[in-house]
Amino acid sequence: MVSSARSSVSTATSTDAQLRALVARGFRFIDPRDENGDVVAVVGIRAHHDVVDVVQLHGEDEVVATRMPTDQDVLAPRQVFWQEVGPAHHVLGAMLALPDDRLPGTLLVPTRVSA
Repeated sequence: MVSSARSSVSTATSTDAQLRALVARGFRFIDPRDENGDVVAVVGIRAHHDVVDVVQLHGEDEVVATRMPTDQDVLAPRQVFWQEVGPAHHVLGAMLALPDDRLPGTLLVPTRVSA
């Protein structure tokens, strides 16, 4: 099941500010390089609440953000819970808008404790 969060709600408006906000939430970034030493992408990963969030920046207008189960290959997942593709400001804003404690589109219902 893949759903897309179409939200422009974010306190971070520039790409730099959005990346800093992701780091503040626990993302760790790497910059894989090709055989010439050129950066091919900037990749951020964060594992939490039995899911993994991945952000791949290939350019200002080519960004992929994904939330997936923990048993997936982070660069080539076969199953994803949520994915957004597009320009950096839109995709990073959508990732920042995702709830940490549940999957997009699910509702938390308090459990009833019987006495």
